[in-house]
Amino acid sequence: MTTDSTPAPRRTRQRAAVSELMQNQEEFRTAQQIHDQLRQAGASVGLTTVYRNLQAMADTGELDVIRTPEGELSFRQCTTVQHHHHLVCRSCGRTVEITGPTVEKWANRIAEEHGFSEVSHELEIFGTCAACA
Repeated sequence: MTTDSTPAPRRTRQRAAVSELMQNQEEFRTAQQIHDQLRQAGASVGLTTVYRNLQAMADTGELDVIRTPEGELSFRQCTTVQHHHHLVCRSCGRTVEITGPTVEKWANRIAEEHGFSEVSHELEIFGTCAACA
């Protein structure tokens, strides 16, 4: 989201290409994977530009971002707009959006016990889906 003092990001040809590609992704993808897909589709775009656009889209809430068990950032356009978590298959990357009211209550209780406010959290659960098991 942009504020009154923050200008909206420019809608460049590269940003449009990244945005269009992300609309058709079901699994989380790294910047390198997205860059490879764009190049295979004939787009002339650098890896740094892809990463910068992905990060900008994540900053505005257009994309969700998770850190894989290997520490790499992965991006996906989610269908759920409210706060949610992800269940991700380590093998194929299949992703399920999940809500966790118990996790929310626990996080808020722990934060309150320790005097924290304005709490946020991220929870990603990695496993193996039934198709890959």
